[in-house]
Amino acid sequence: NCWHMPEDGHELFRKEARIPPQPKRTGYTALILMKEISIEKEMVSSLFETRFIKLYDLNYAPGMHYFDATRRSIDDLVAIKSDEDFKAMLPDAVSCFVILKTLTEERLLTFYEYRFTAGRYVLSIPAGLVDPEDASTASPLISAAKREIFEECGVTVKDSDYASVVSPGAFCTPGMSDETTGMVCAVVSLPDYSCLNHDGVVGSEIMKDFILLDKKEAKRLLLTGRDPEGNIYSMVTWAALTYFAADLWKED
Repeated sequence: NCWHMPEDGHELFRKEARIPPQPKRTGYTALILMKEISIEKEMVSSLFETRFIKLYDLNYAPGMHYFDATRRSIDDLVAIKSDEDFKAMLPDAVSCFVILKTLTEERLLTFYEYRFTAGRYVLSIPAGLVDPEDASTASPLISAAKREIFEECGVTVKDSDYASVVSPGAFCTPGMSDETTGMVCAVVSLPDYSCLNHDGVVGSEIMKDFILLDKKEAKRLLLTGRDPEGNIYSMVTWAALTYFAADLWKED
């Protein structure tokens, strides 16, 4: 492994790492080799486990500990996967960029979902876990996305509509968790918006309202970094806003 250090950060890094001063150079990127770290199952111990979240101690070196909040069992932890398994793994969840098309307009589907860790409603997009039933299909992320879009919004993604995988998986907060989400774009044709509802939400999910954004409003939210109420939003909502506002969905 290596760190790619921008030139203006060289001297500070050398001072912290006690690397002797180097001759002044320009137009290059420093490659500083780091010791390879390999985490095996035997180096992992369970600290806390529930149905939806677990906490493991990754004892990656003698006396060194890193805590991993995860949805996975100890046998399925990302940290202990081989390179081959890492590249092939399914994400924990799917996040959906849903673009609704009527005869007169195109809108990005968002709504407010109560997030207990934030203590308030946060501007959100349809999202949910990839279930075992999804994993057994030919396209697990598309299967999960269609189910979540219907459950959370009442919108059916028809065979005549467009759905594609934008990202096979992205880490959500890799500094504290191995949780990953895939991203799917669905372009759905509707006669109107009368089908929209939150009737399918279950458990601790609490949702309200629908905010149907045109491209101008999506760009405004991107530029301000805040939702219509003036609050910040999640990275996946930012990704959906970007994908919609930049017309990337039209390039698929």
